[in-house]
Amino acid sequence: MTDEAGAPPSSGRRLHVPIHLRWGDLDALGHVNNTSMLKLLEEARLRAFWRPEDGSDAAPTAVFDMSVLEGGGTRATLVARQEIEYLRPVPYGQRPLDVQLWVGAIGGSSVEVCYEVFSAESGSAPNPRLDDARPTGEEPQVLYARASAVVVLVDTATGRPTRWRAAEREAWAPYVGESIVYAKRR
Repeated sequence: MTDEAGAPPSSGRRLHVPIHLRWGDLDALGHVNNTSMLKLLEEARLRAFWRPEDGSDAAPTAVFDMSVLEGGGTRATLVARQEIEYLRPVPYGQRPLDVQLWVGAIGGSSVEVCYEVFSAESGSAPNPRLDDARPTGEEPQVLYARASAVVVLVDTATGRPTRWRAAEREAWAPYVGESIVYAKRR
């Protein structure tokens, strides 16, 4: 079974992260610039895996705190690889995009984060939420892009990879699904 773009569906749960576009994300053609898409995906990844400083509700996948940014943490994440497949231009809108995330694979010190970027949901919540059934009669969302990023956990003192802890693996386990299958290259 595949979706409308030909990719197999994810078998795990998804996290929905609403991401607002900024006017500066657009290019001269009036749609989201490719470099801006990387920033939007980064924002979704941070909201999904890092706990908010202000004590607001965190996603169930949020296992990191901001101490590493203040020089107090001993572990940090680095992006080792990213790939994006654009399916159609993303137009500007005032309602947030629905960036859906799941984990494609968990390695010893790496994790593959998978994304699908959809049009805004009506009544979308401001914080990450779990996969919910769409209300009947609601217009189907438009899939604009799919992407993946391999993120590696490193020791901040040595810069060397370090293993994920059991608590991190447990938090992500419900969100493990199939990796993104990209269209064949010509």
